[in-house]
Amino acid sequence: MPWLKFLHIIALVSWCGLLLYLPALLRQLARPERLAQGFSPGAPPLPRLLFNGLASPVALLAIASGTLLFLLHGVVDTWLVLKLLAVSVMVLAHGLCGWLLLRLEQGRPRGVAAGSLLTAGVAGVAMLAVVGLVLAKPAL
Repeated sequence: MPWLKFLHIIALVSWCGLLLYLPALLRQLARPERLAQGFSPGAPPLPRLLFNGLASPVALLAIASGTLLFLLHGVVDTWLVLKLLAVSVMVLAHGLCGWLLLRLEQGRPRGVAAGSLLTAGVAGVAMLAVVGLVLAKPAL
């Protein structure tokens, strides 16, 4: 099932990119001079579109394809448990992006800039952990 592994990798890379881009975008939008402009009515703002229309679906696809790979290979080892822990941290960072987006949309930008930095940092460390664990895993 090389196509499943390919799908998993593509979804994971897309999710990781969005987990780094979304906090940067939210931080930019939380700047005082940007807040005065507000979100444009009528069209969905870019952060909401990216979060709901792209980041969440590819996150689900990455998790679902990874779960399917696990079920097909049936490998349970320490590296897998640690990788799942790192993926859980990425899910937490994803949820934090959503929460920061809600705060910004509700007109409560206080803490969004700092929260964005924290979210990107946590997501980045988790991504590095996933890559390190995948590279260190035993050959199947």
